[in-house]
Amino acid sequence: MQLAVWTYEGPPHIGAMRIATAMEGVHYVLHAPQGDTYADLLFTMIERRSKRPPVTYTTFQAQDLGGDTANLFRDAVLDAYDRFRPQALLVGASCTAELIQDDPGGLAKTLGLPIPVVPLELPAYQRKENWGASETFYQLVRACAGPHVPPPGTKRARGATPRCNILGPTALGFRHRDDVPEVERLLETLGIEVNVIAPMGATPADLARLGDADFNVVLYPEVAGQAASWLKRSFGQPFTTIVPIGVGATRDFVAEVAALAGVPATTATGTLRLPWYSRSVDSTYLTNKRVFIFGDATHAIAAARVASQELGFQVVGLGSYSREFGREIRAAAATHGVEPLITDDYLEVEQQIAALQPELVLGTQMERHVAKRLGIPCAVISAPVHVQDFPARHSPQMGIEGANVLFDTWVHPLMMGLEEHLLGMFREDFEFNDSASPSHLGHGAPSQLGKEAAPAAQPLPAPAAVTPHAAAGDPSAAVTGTLVVTWGADAEKELKKIPFFVRGKARRNTERFAQERGIGTITLETLYDAKAHFSR
Repeated sequence: MQLAVWTYEGPPHIGAMRIATAMEGVHYVLHAPQGDTYADLLFTMIERRSKRPPVTYTTFQAQDLGGDTANLFRDAVLDAYDRFRPQALLVGASCTAELIQDDPGGLAKTLGLPIPVVPLELPAYQRKENWGASETFYQLVRACAGPHVPPPGTKRARGATPRCNILGPTALGFRHRDDVPEVERLLETLGIEVNVIAPMGATPADLARLGDADFNVVLYPEVAGQAASWLKRSFGQPFTTIVPIGVGATRDFVAEVAALAGVPATTATGTLRLPWYSRSVDSTYLTNKRVFIFGDATHAIAAARVASQELGFQVVGLGSYSREFGREIRAAAATHGVEPLITDDYLEVEQQIAALQPELVLGTQMERHVAKRLGIPCAVISAPVHVQDFPARHSPQMGIEGANVLFDTWVHPLMMGLEEHLLGMFREDFEFNDSASPSHLGHGAPSQLGKEAAPAAQPLPAPAAVTPHAAAGDPSAAVTGTLVVTWGADAEKELKKIPFFVRGKARRNTERFAQERGIGTITLETLYDAKAHFSR
């Protein structure tokens, strides 16, 4: 466990809460101190749910540690059962309560409740949130579907209409709510019936029916991969391996599902706009834009494919905090010719972004903050996210409409950046500055800001200093041997006049030009000499 200001994942009991909150008829009794009830806010404030998660906390305090905390837990379990009457009960401990070693699972089993009681062993100091969600879903599936496993050697009988389960969507998941209808639409086009969607909206009774499907659609391997593997071993159900994020992946997903179901592969693409929009005139300047990608494994790998194959971006960095999927991340990074970054340290990610100087960052809310500080456009593609990434509108990432959303989400930050650059470029122009009169009122008309309005504040000249990228940890921009390259104030000001979408390249070329010639401080003359040199 590491103390940090930001973290990509919470402890594993947060993952268990995501499963319990997504389902119906499930309650979670969590052995935890009073302070751990903060987790409710993740669902009520961030995800904007209209009701609290189905979680009962024992909320022991410091003075309780000298007594019998086990009795506190027993009482909490009995009270939760009497009050909520769930179909299944999850029991476990938070990271703090784990140190007490009260054995919540063993204590709950001794109570003889007439419902399935699923004990969760979630090692908080070795594992994290997504693993906790995966383990919880797996244990629930085993507890509910396990009694219905057929004897070994039993052959599956297919019905007249192929059926599948959709596995993986949870509470607090990035666009999970909106992805499911898009995937259902794809399956409906193929004539495939959906048997159960789980964990989102499912009950323990629904989990008991998982074995009735012919195959499983795994939308989020981080959550559903383990359960899908168990269902394959126990019920002989194959499962999908392609996540339908982007045009190409959606077509591949449809082909994979059609092969599993034994039906022709057809996709309704009448509303698909991404391919034409990415080839249209106002998007051509996006070609070969350098993009850095970081997030959970599923979304990061999918984003890299969309960025390179469908939008014409150049992937210069790819990484994930999902250590359990390190092999997949490394394989994807090799495909794009970059070194993988597998870490849960946001400072290391920030350092990598500063070093690579991309023109667009696709990441989590943490990368959004980093990119804002470095002046780089950014779009969020993965959890962890903040409240603005749970929009009221339908905004999927998967399927046909998901591809359209990806285009808007990724391209608009670049276009807005262009507008901001133009505004900044002409801010001091006599016709466009803040104190100028509106042009439609004619020359000499009084300013709408009032005659006594103060003139626009002039930007203060920045002192000559190490380039911001070097200050953030970019050794290639800062040091070659023992030479430290700095930017003079006039040169830095002139650099900002260059359009943002080529500014990074201009900065890199100028720094390289200065380093090769032993120039320690980049002046206006150095900037113009570098421009002339690279224009030959």
